[in-house]
Amino acid sequence: MQIRIFGYEPAMILYVINAAVAFLVTIPQVGLTEESAGYVMTIANGLIALVVAVLTRPWVVSALTGALSTILTGMASFGLPLSEQQTGAFVFMVSAVLGLLLRANVSPAPAKPSPLPPGTRFGPL
Repeated sequence: MQIRIFGYEPAMILYVINAAVAFLVTIPQVGLTEESAGYVMTIANGLIALVVAVLTRPWVVSALTGALSTILTGMASFGLPLSEQQTGAFVFMVSAVLGLLLRANVSPAPAKPSPLPPGTRFGPL
């Protein structure tokens, strides 16, 4: 199954956002510099990664926390009052909570019967 956001592939949405941000940089009245446009794209990439991670089944905790850390890094460029240590601690806390929540809802696959006779540890050589 292919992941779609509002009926479009995530890459297509990023292309549109990138084009819109590039256009806004050309309008001086908007006040968007090339540097801040890079931060906007960092946040947009993080948000798209977050949406894709949430829509993916089964959830991958590392994908969610990676997207979250990308978003927080971009927001720090716009003055989010979190230090690097606070951001790392927040991402770790989210990772731990998601790990606990997901672990309670995940069970191992049932064991498959071995094709080998009982007591045999290895197959034919």
